[in-house]
Amino acid sequence: MLEIRGIVKRYGSGPASVTALRGVDLKLQAGEVVMLMGPSGSGKTTLLSVMGCILRATSGSVRVNGLETSGLTERELPEVRLRHFGFVFQSFNLFPALTALENVELTLHLRRTARPEARRRATELLEELGLYDKLHKRPEELSGGEKQRVALARAVAGEPHIVLADEPTAALDSQAGKQVIEILSALAHRRNKAVAVVTHDSRLTDYADRIVRIEDGAIQEGS
Repeated sequence: MLEIRGIVKRYGSGPASVTALRGVDLKLQAGEVVMLMGPSGSGKTTLLSVMGCILRATSGSVRVNGLETSGLTERELPEVRLRHFGFVFQSFNLFPALTALENVELTLHLRRTARPEARRRATELLEELGLYDKLHKRPEELSGGEKQRVALARAVAGEPHIVLADEPTAALDSQAGKQVIEILSALAHRRNKAVAVVTHDSRLTDYADRIVRIEDGAIQEGS
């Protein structure tokens, strides 16, 4: 699904530059959950952002379903993200003025899905995630776990091949966090998605098919 080779990411230039990633190689396969773990500042979030074509690497290759993305223009990259990726963030990143249903529908509208179909699909996803009575609630009316489930529904609404989650359980209590990681695991194992999760939470490791440990911008364990 996704392969990166020789990824280097530097911020700044000259003596003040900081190297966040140092020659990272990594593959994601369909049907697996890969957890990216390591201390704060180790490069985990930078790596996830490069994998998702949000950040450009300083050098190296990022191939998404066989497509080399490193040479694409800034105008071409949003279409790659929209077509291939679903993103889940610690802070949820929901639109506060939109209801749960409208937040999920928005992804489908961006993919040019007809409005009746977008409404049907968004409703179906939210009901699958136990939010049938929250469809018309705005984010401020939802608990942290409910917000993250809305974010998960939005991430997978367009049937992306790859789901990238950055600390998706960090703002949740243990029960809500367990629900979220179980949903991500089901996406990989039942829907054949490639799922990568950045986390500090060692309680989640039982759900990992692979654990990749990162320190000082380089992979120390896993591949």
